Amino acid sequence: MRIYSIASSNAKPLWHYKSVIALIQIVLRLLIDLIALTALAFRRRRATAAEILVLRHQLALYKERGIKPRRVDPATRISLALLSRFCNWRDALIVVRPETMIRWHRAGWKLFWRLKSRPGRPPIPLEVQKLIRRMANENPSWGEQRIANELLLKLGIQVSPRTVSKYLPSSPRGRPRCDMRWSTFLRLHAQGIIACDFLVAVAATFRLLYVFVVIEHRSRRLIHCNVTAHPSAAWTLQQLRETV
Repeated sequence: MRIYSIASSNAKPLWHYKSVIALIQIVLRLLIDLIALTALAFRRRRATAAEILVLRHQLALYKERGIKPRRVDPATRISLALLSRFCNWRDALIVVRPETMIRWHRAGWKLFWRLKSRPGRPPIPLEVQKLIRRMANENPSWGEQRIANELLLKLGIQVSPRTVSKYLPSSPRGRPRCDMRWSTFLRLHAQGIIACDFLVAVAATFRLLYVFVVIEHRSRRLIHCNVTAHPSAAWTLQQLRETV
């Protein structure tokens, strides 16, 4: 009879729980110090000064006896680094050297800027990303520089060409982006294009008539038609005006 042991895939290592417990302990110690600091803020200044003097005398005796202090834990380091901003810590420092306190300050600033700083550039708004993709799809011959200039001049959105290139859709393999075929151009701009041409029709009396037709590319619908025996530039221009 075989016995199989099934281990949970979500089981976390022991060091993870230890680090979480240590972090909780540091936060609790900092909260206790904050409560103590708040309580001292409401005390009289004379009583606080007397208590500080008593503590300094006791620390002086502690230092004279040469008793080695225990190692400073992270919660104490953070508390001393924060409290040192509200007093002259160089005169009150006994358990560690001033160089150690300065090193704690630098480590705190490094941690602060590491948490505040994010790698890479911040992302642009989602609406601008969609607009860049739309402009690139409707105008395949435009590059990142042209799109960036259009955004700046027409919409007042300042985006660098390098940022625009990050959000451009990928072009087909083996064909550069600026190479646009007529079918692609027609598909992208069909809703704004009309086509016009002259047709020749022969009447029953063998008279030549010129038929001017205008169609819409999007719907393939005939939108204008007229006939003349003597076409001219003025007559054609008038037909275009009536069409539009």
